[in-house]
Formats: sequence, structure tokens, C-alpha cells
Amino acid sequence: MCRCMPADTANGRRWNLNWNKSTGKVVTWALRLALGVSFIWASWHKILAPDQFALILYGYGVFPGALINLLAIFVPFVELLAGICLITGLYKRPGLILINAMLACFIIIIGFNLARGHQFDCGCFSFADTKDTASAVGLLVRDILMLGAGLFLRTRFSKESA
Repeated sequence: MCRCMPADTANGRRWNLNWNKSTGKVVTWALRLALGVSFIWASWHKILAPDQFALILYGYGVFPGALINLLAIFVPFVELLAGICLITGLYKRPGLILINAMLACFIIIIGFNLARGHQFDCGCFSFADTKDTASAVGLLVRDILMLGAGLFLRTRFSKESA
């Protein structure tokens, strides 16, 4: 055990951030809003143009051809529903689980394509051409940060129910 920082005697933790209840609620609400709006915003153009989203999915080079059209129709509605659930608080835990699961899948797919040097268009918030490697690394970092926010919210939701 590291003795470089004394433990707080009140709660036994190494870090005592003086996180009061109202600050925690504001941060939790801001993260819920940011993640929820991001997923609603990301779903909208895909819902309006599923054929273009199917082309984006095909460009990833990881999905079987038989599933691409189904995914192009199904995934945007899951993004929309999860975002709405997270913002409204109605079924916020299942909404957060869906968002975290989608973010984990996005990270795996982007990381896989980066590792094999495959260029792809994200299609996350638009259908603009963003096939360079630097933007793919940025996508990966963005999704990792968003997953970190989602995992933080998961711990906050667990504390709310305890």
C-alpha cells in the first residue's frame, strides 16, 4: 500500500475531493445532457438517409453484407431512443447501458480499422468525407472520453439507487 498520501480518516479514501451533493447533481445532469444530445444528434441524419448510412457501414469493412441494411435502419433508432432515455430520466439506466455498449463497439471497430490501416468514413454526425488517419485517431479519443463519461454516470446511478 502506498504511503505517499494519507488516507482520509472519515471515509478511508486516498482522495477527498469535497464533492458536495449539488455539485454532483450538476455534473451528472451535464454529462447526461451531453451524451444524450450527442446520440440524438448523431442518429438524426442516419434516420433520414439510411441508404447513405448503409454505405458508411459497408466502408468499415467489418460487417457481413446481409446485416448492413438491417444495422443501417436499426442502429440510428437505438441511438435516438437511448439518448432520449438518458436525457428524460425515463429508463435512464437501460439508456446508459445502450450508450456505453455502442461506444465500446465504436471504439473496437475504429481501433480495429486503425490497427489494420483501413481508411473509413465515420458517419457519426454527418456523411462528410473524413477518411484520414488523424481524424480516426480523434474519433477514437472522443469515443474513449465519451465512454469514460458514461462509466462515470454508471457509478453515479449506482450511488443514487444505494
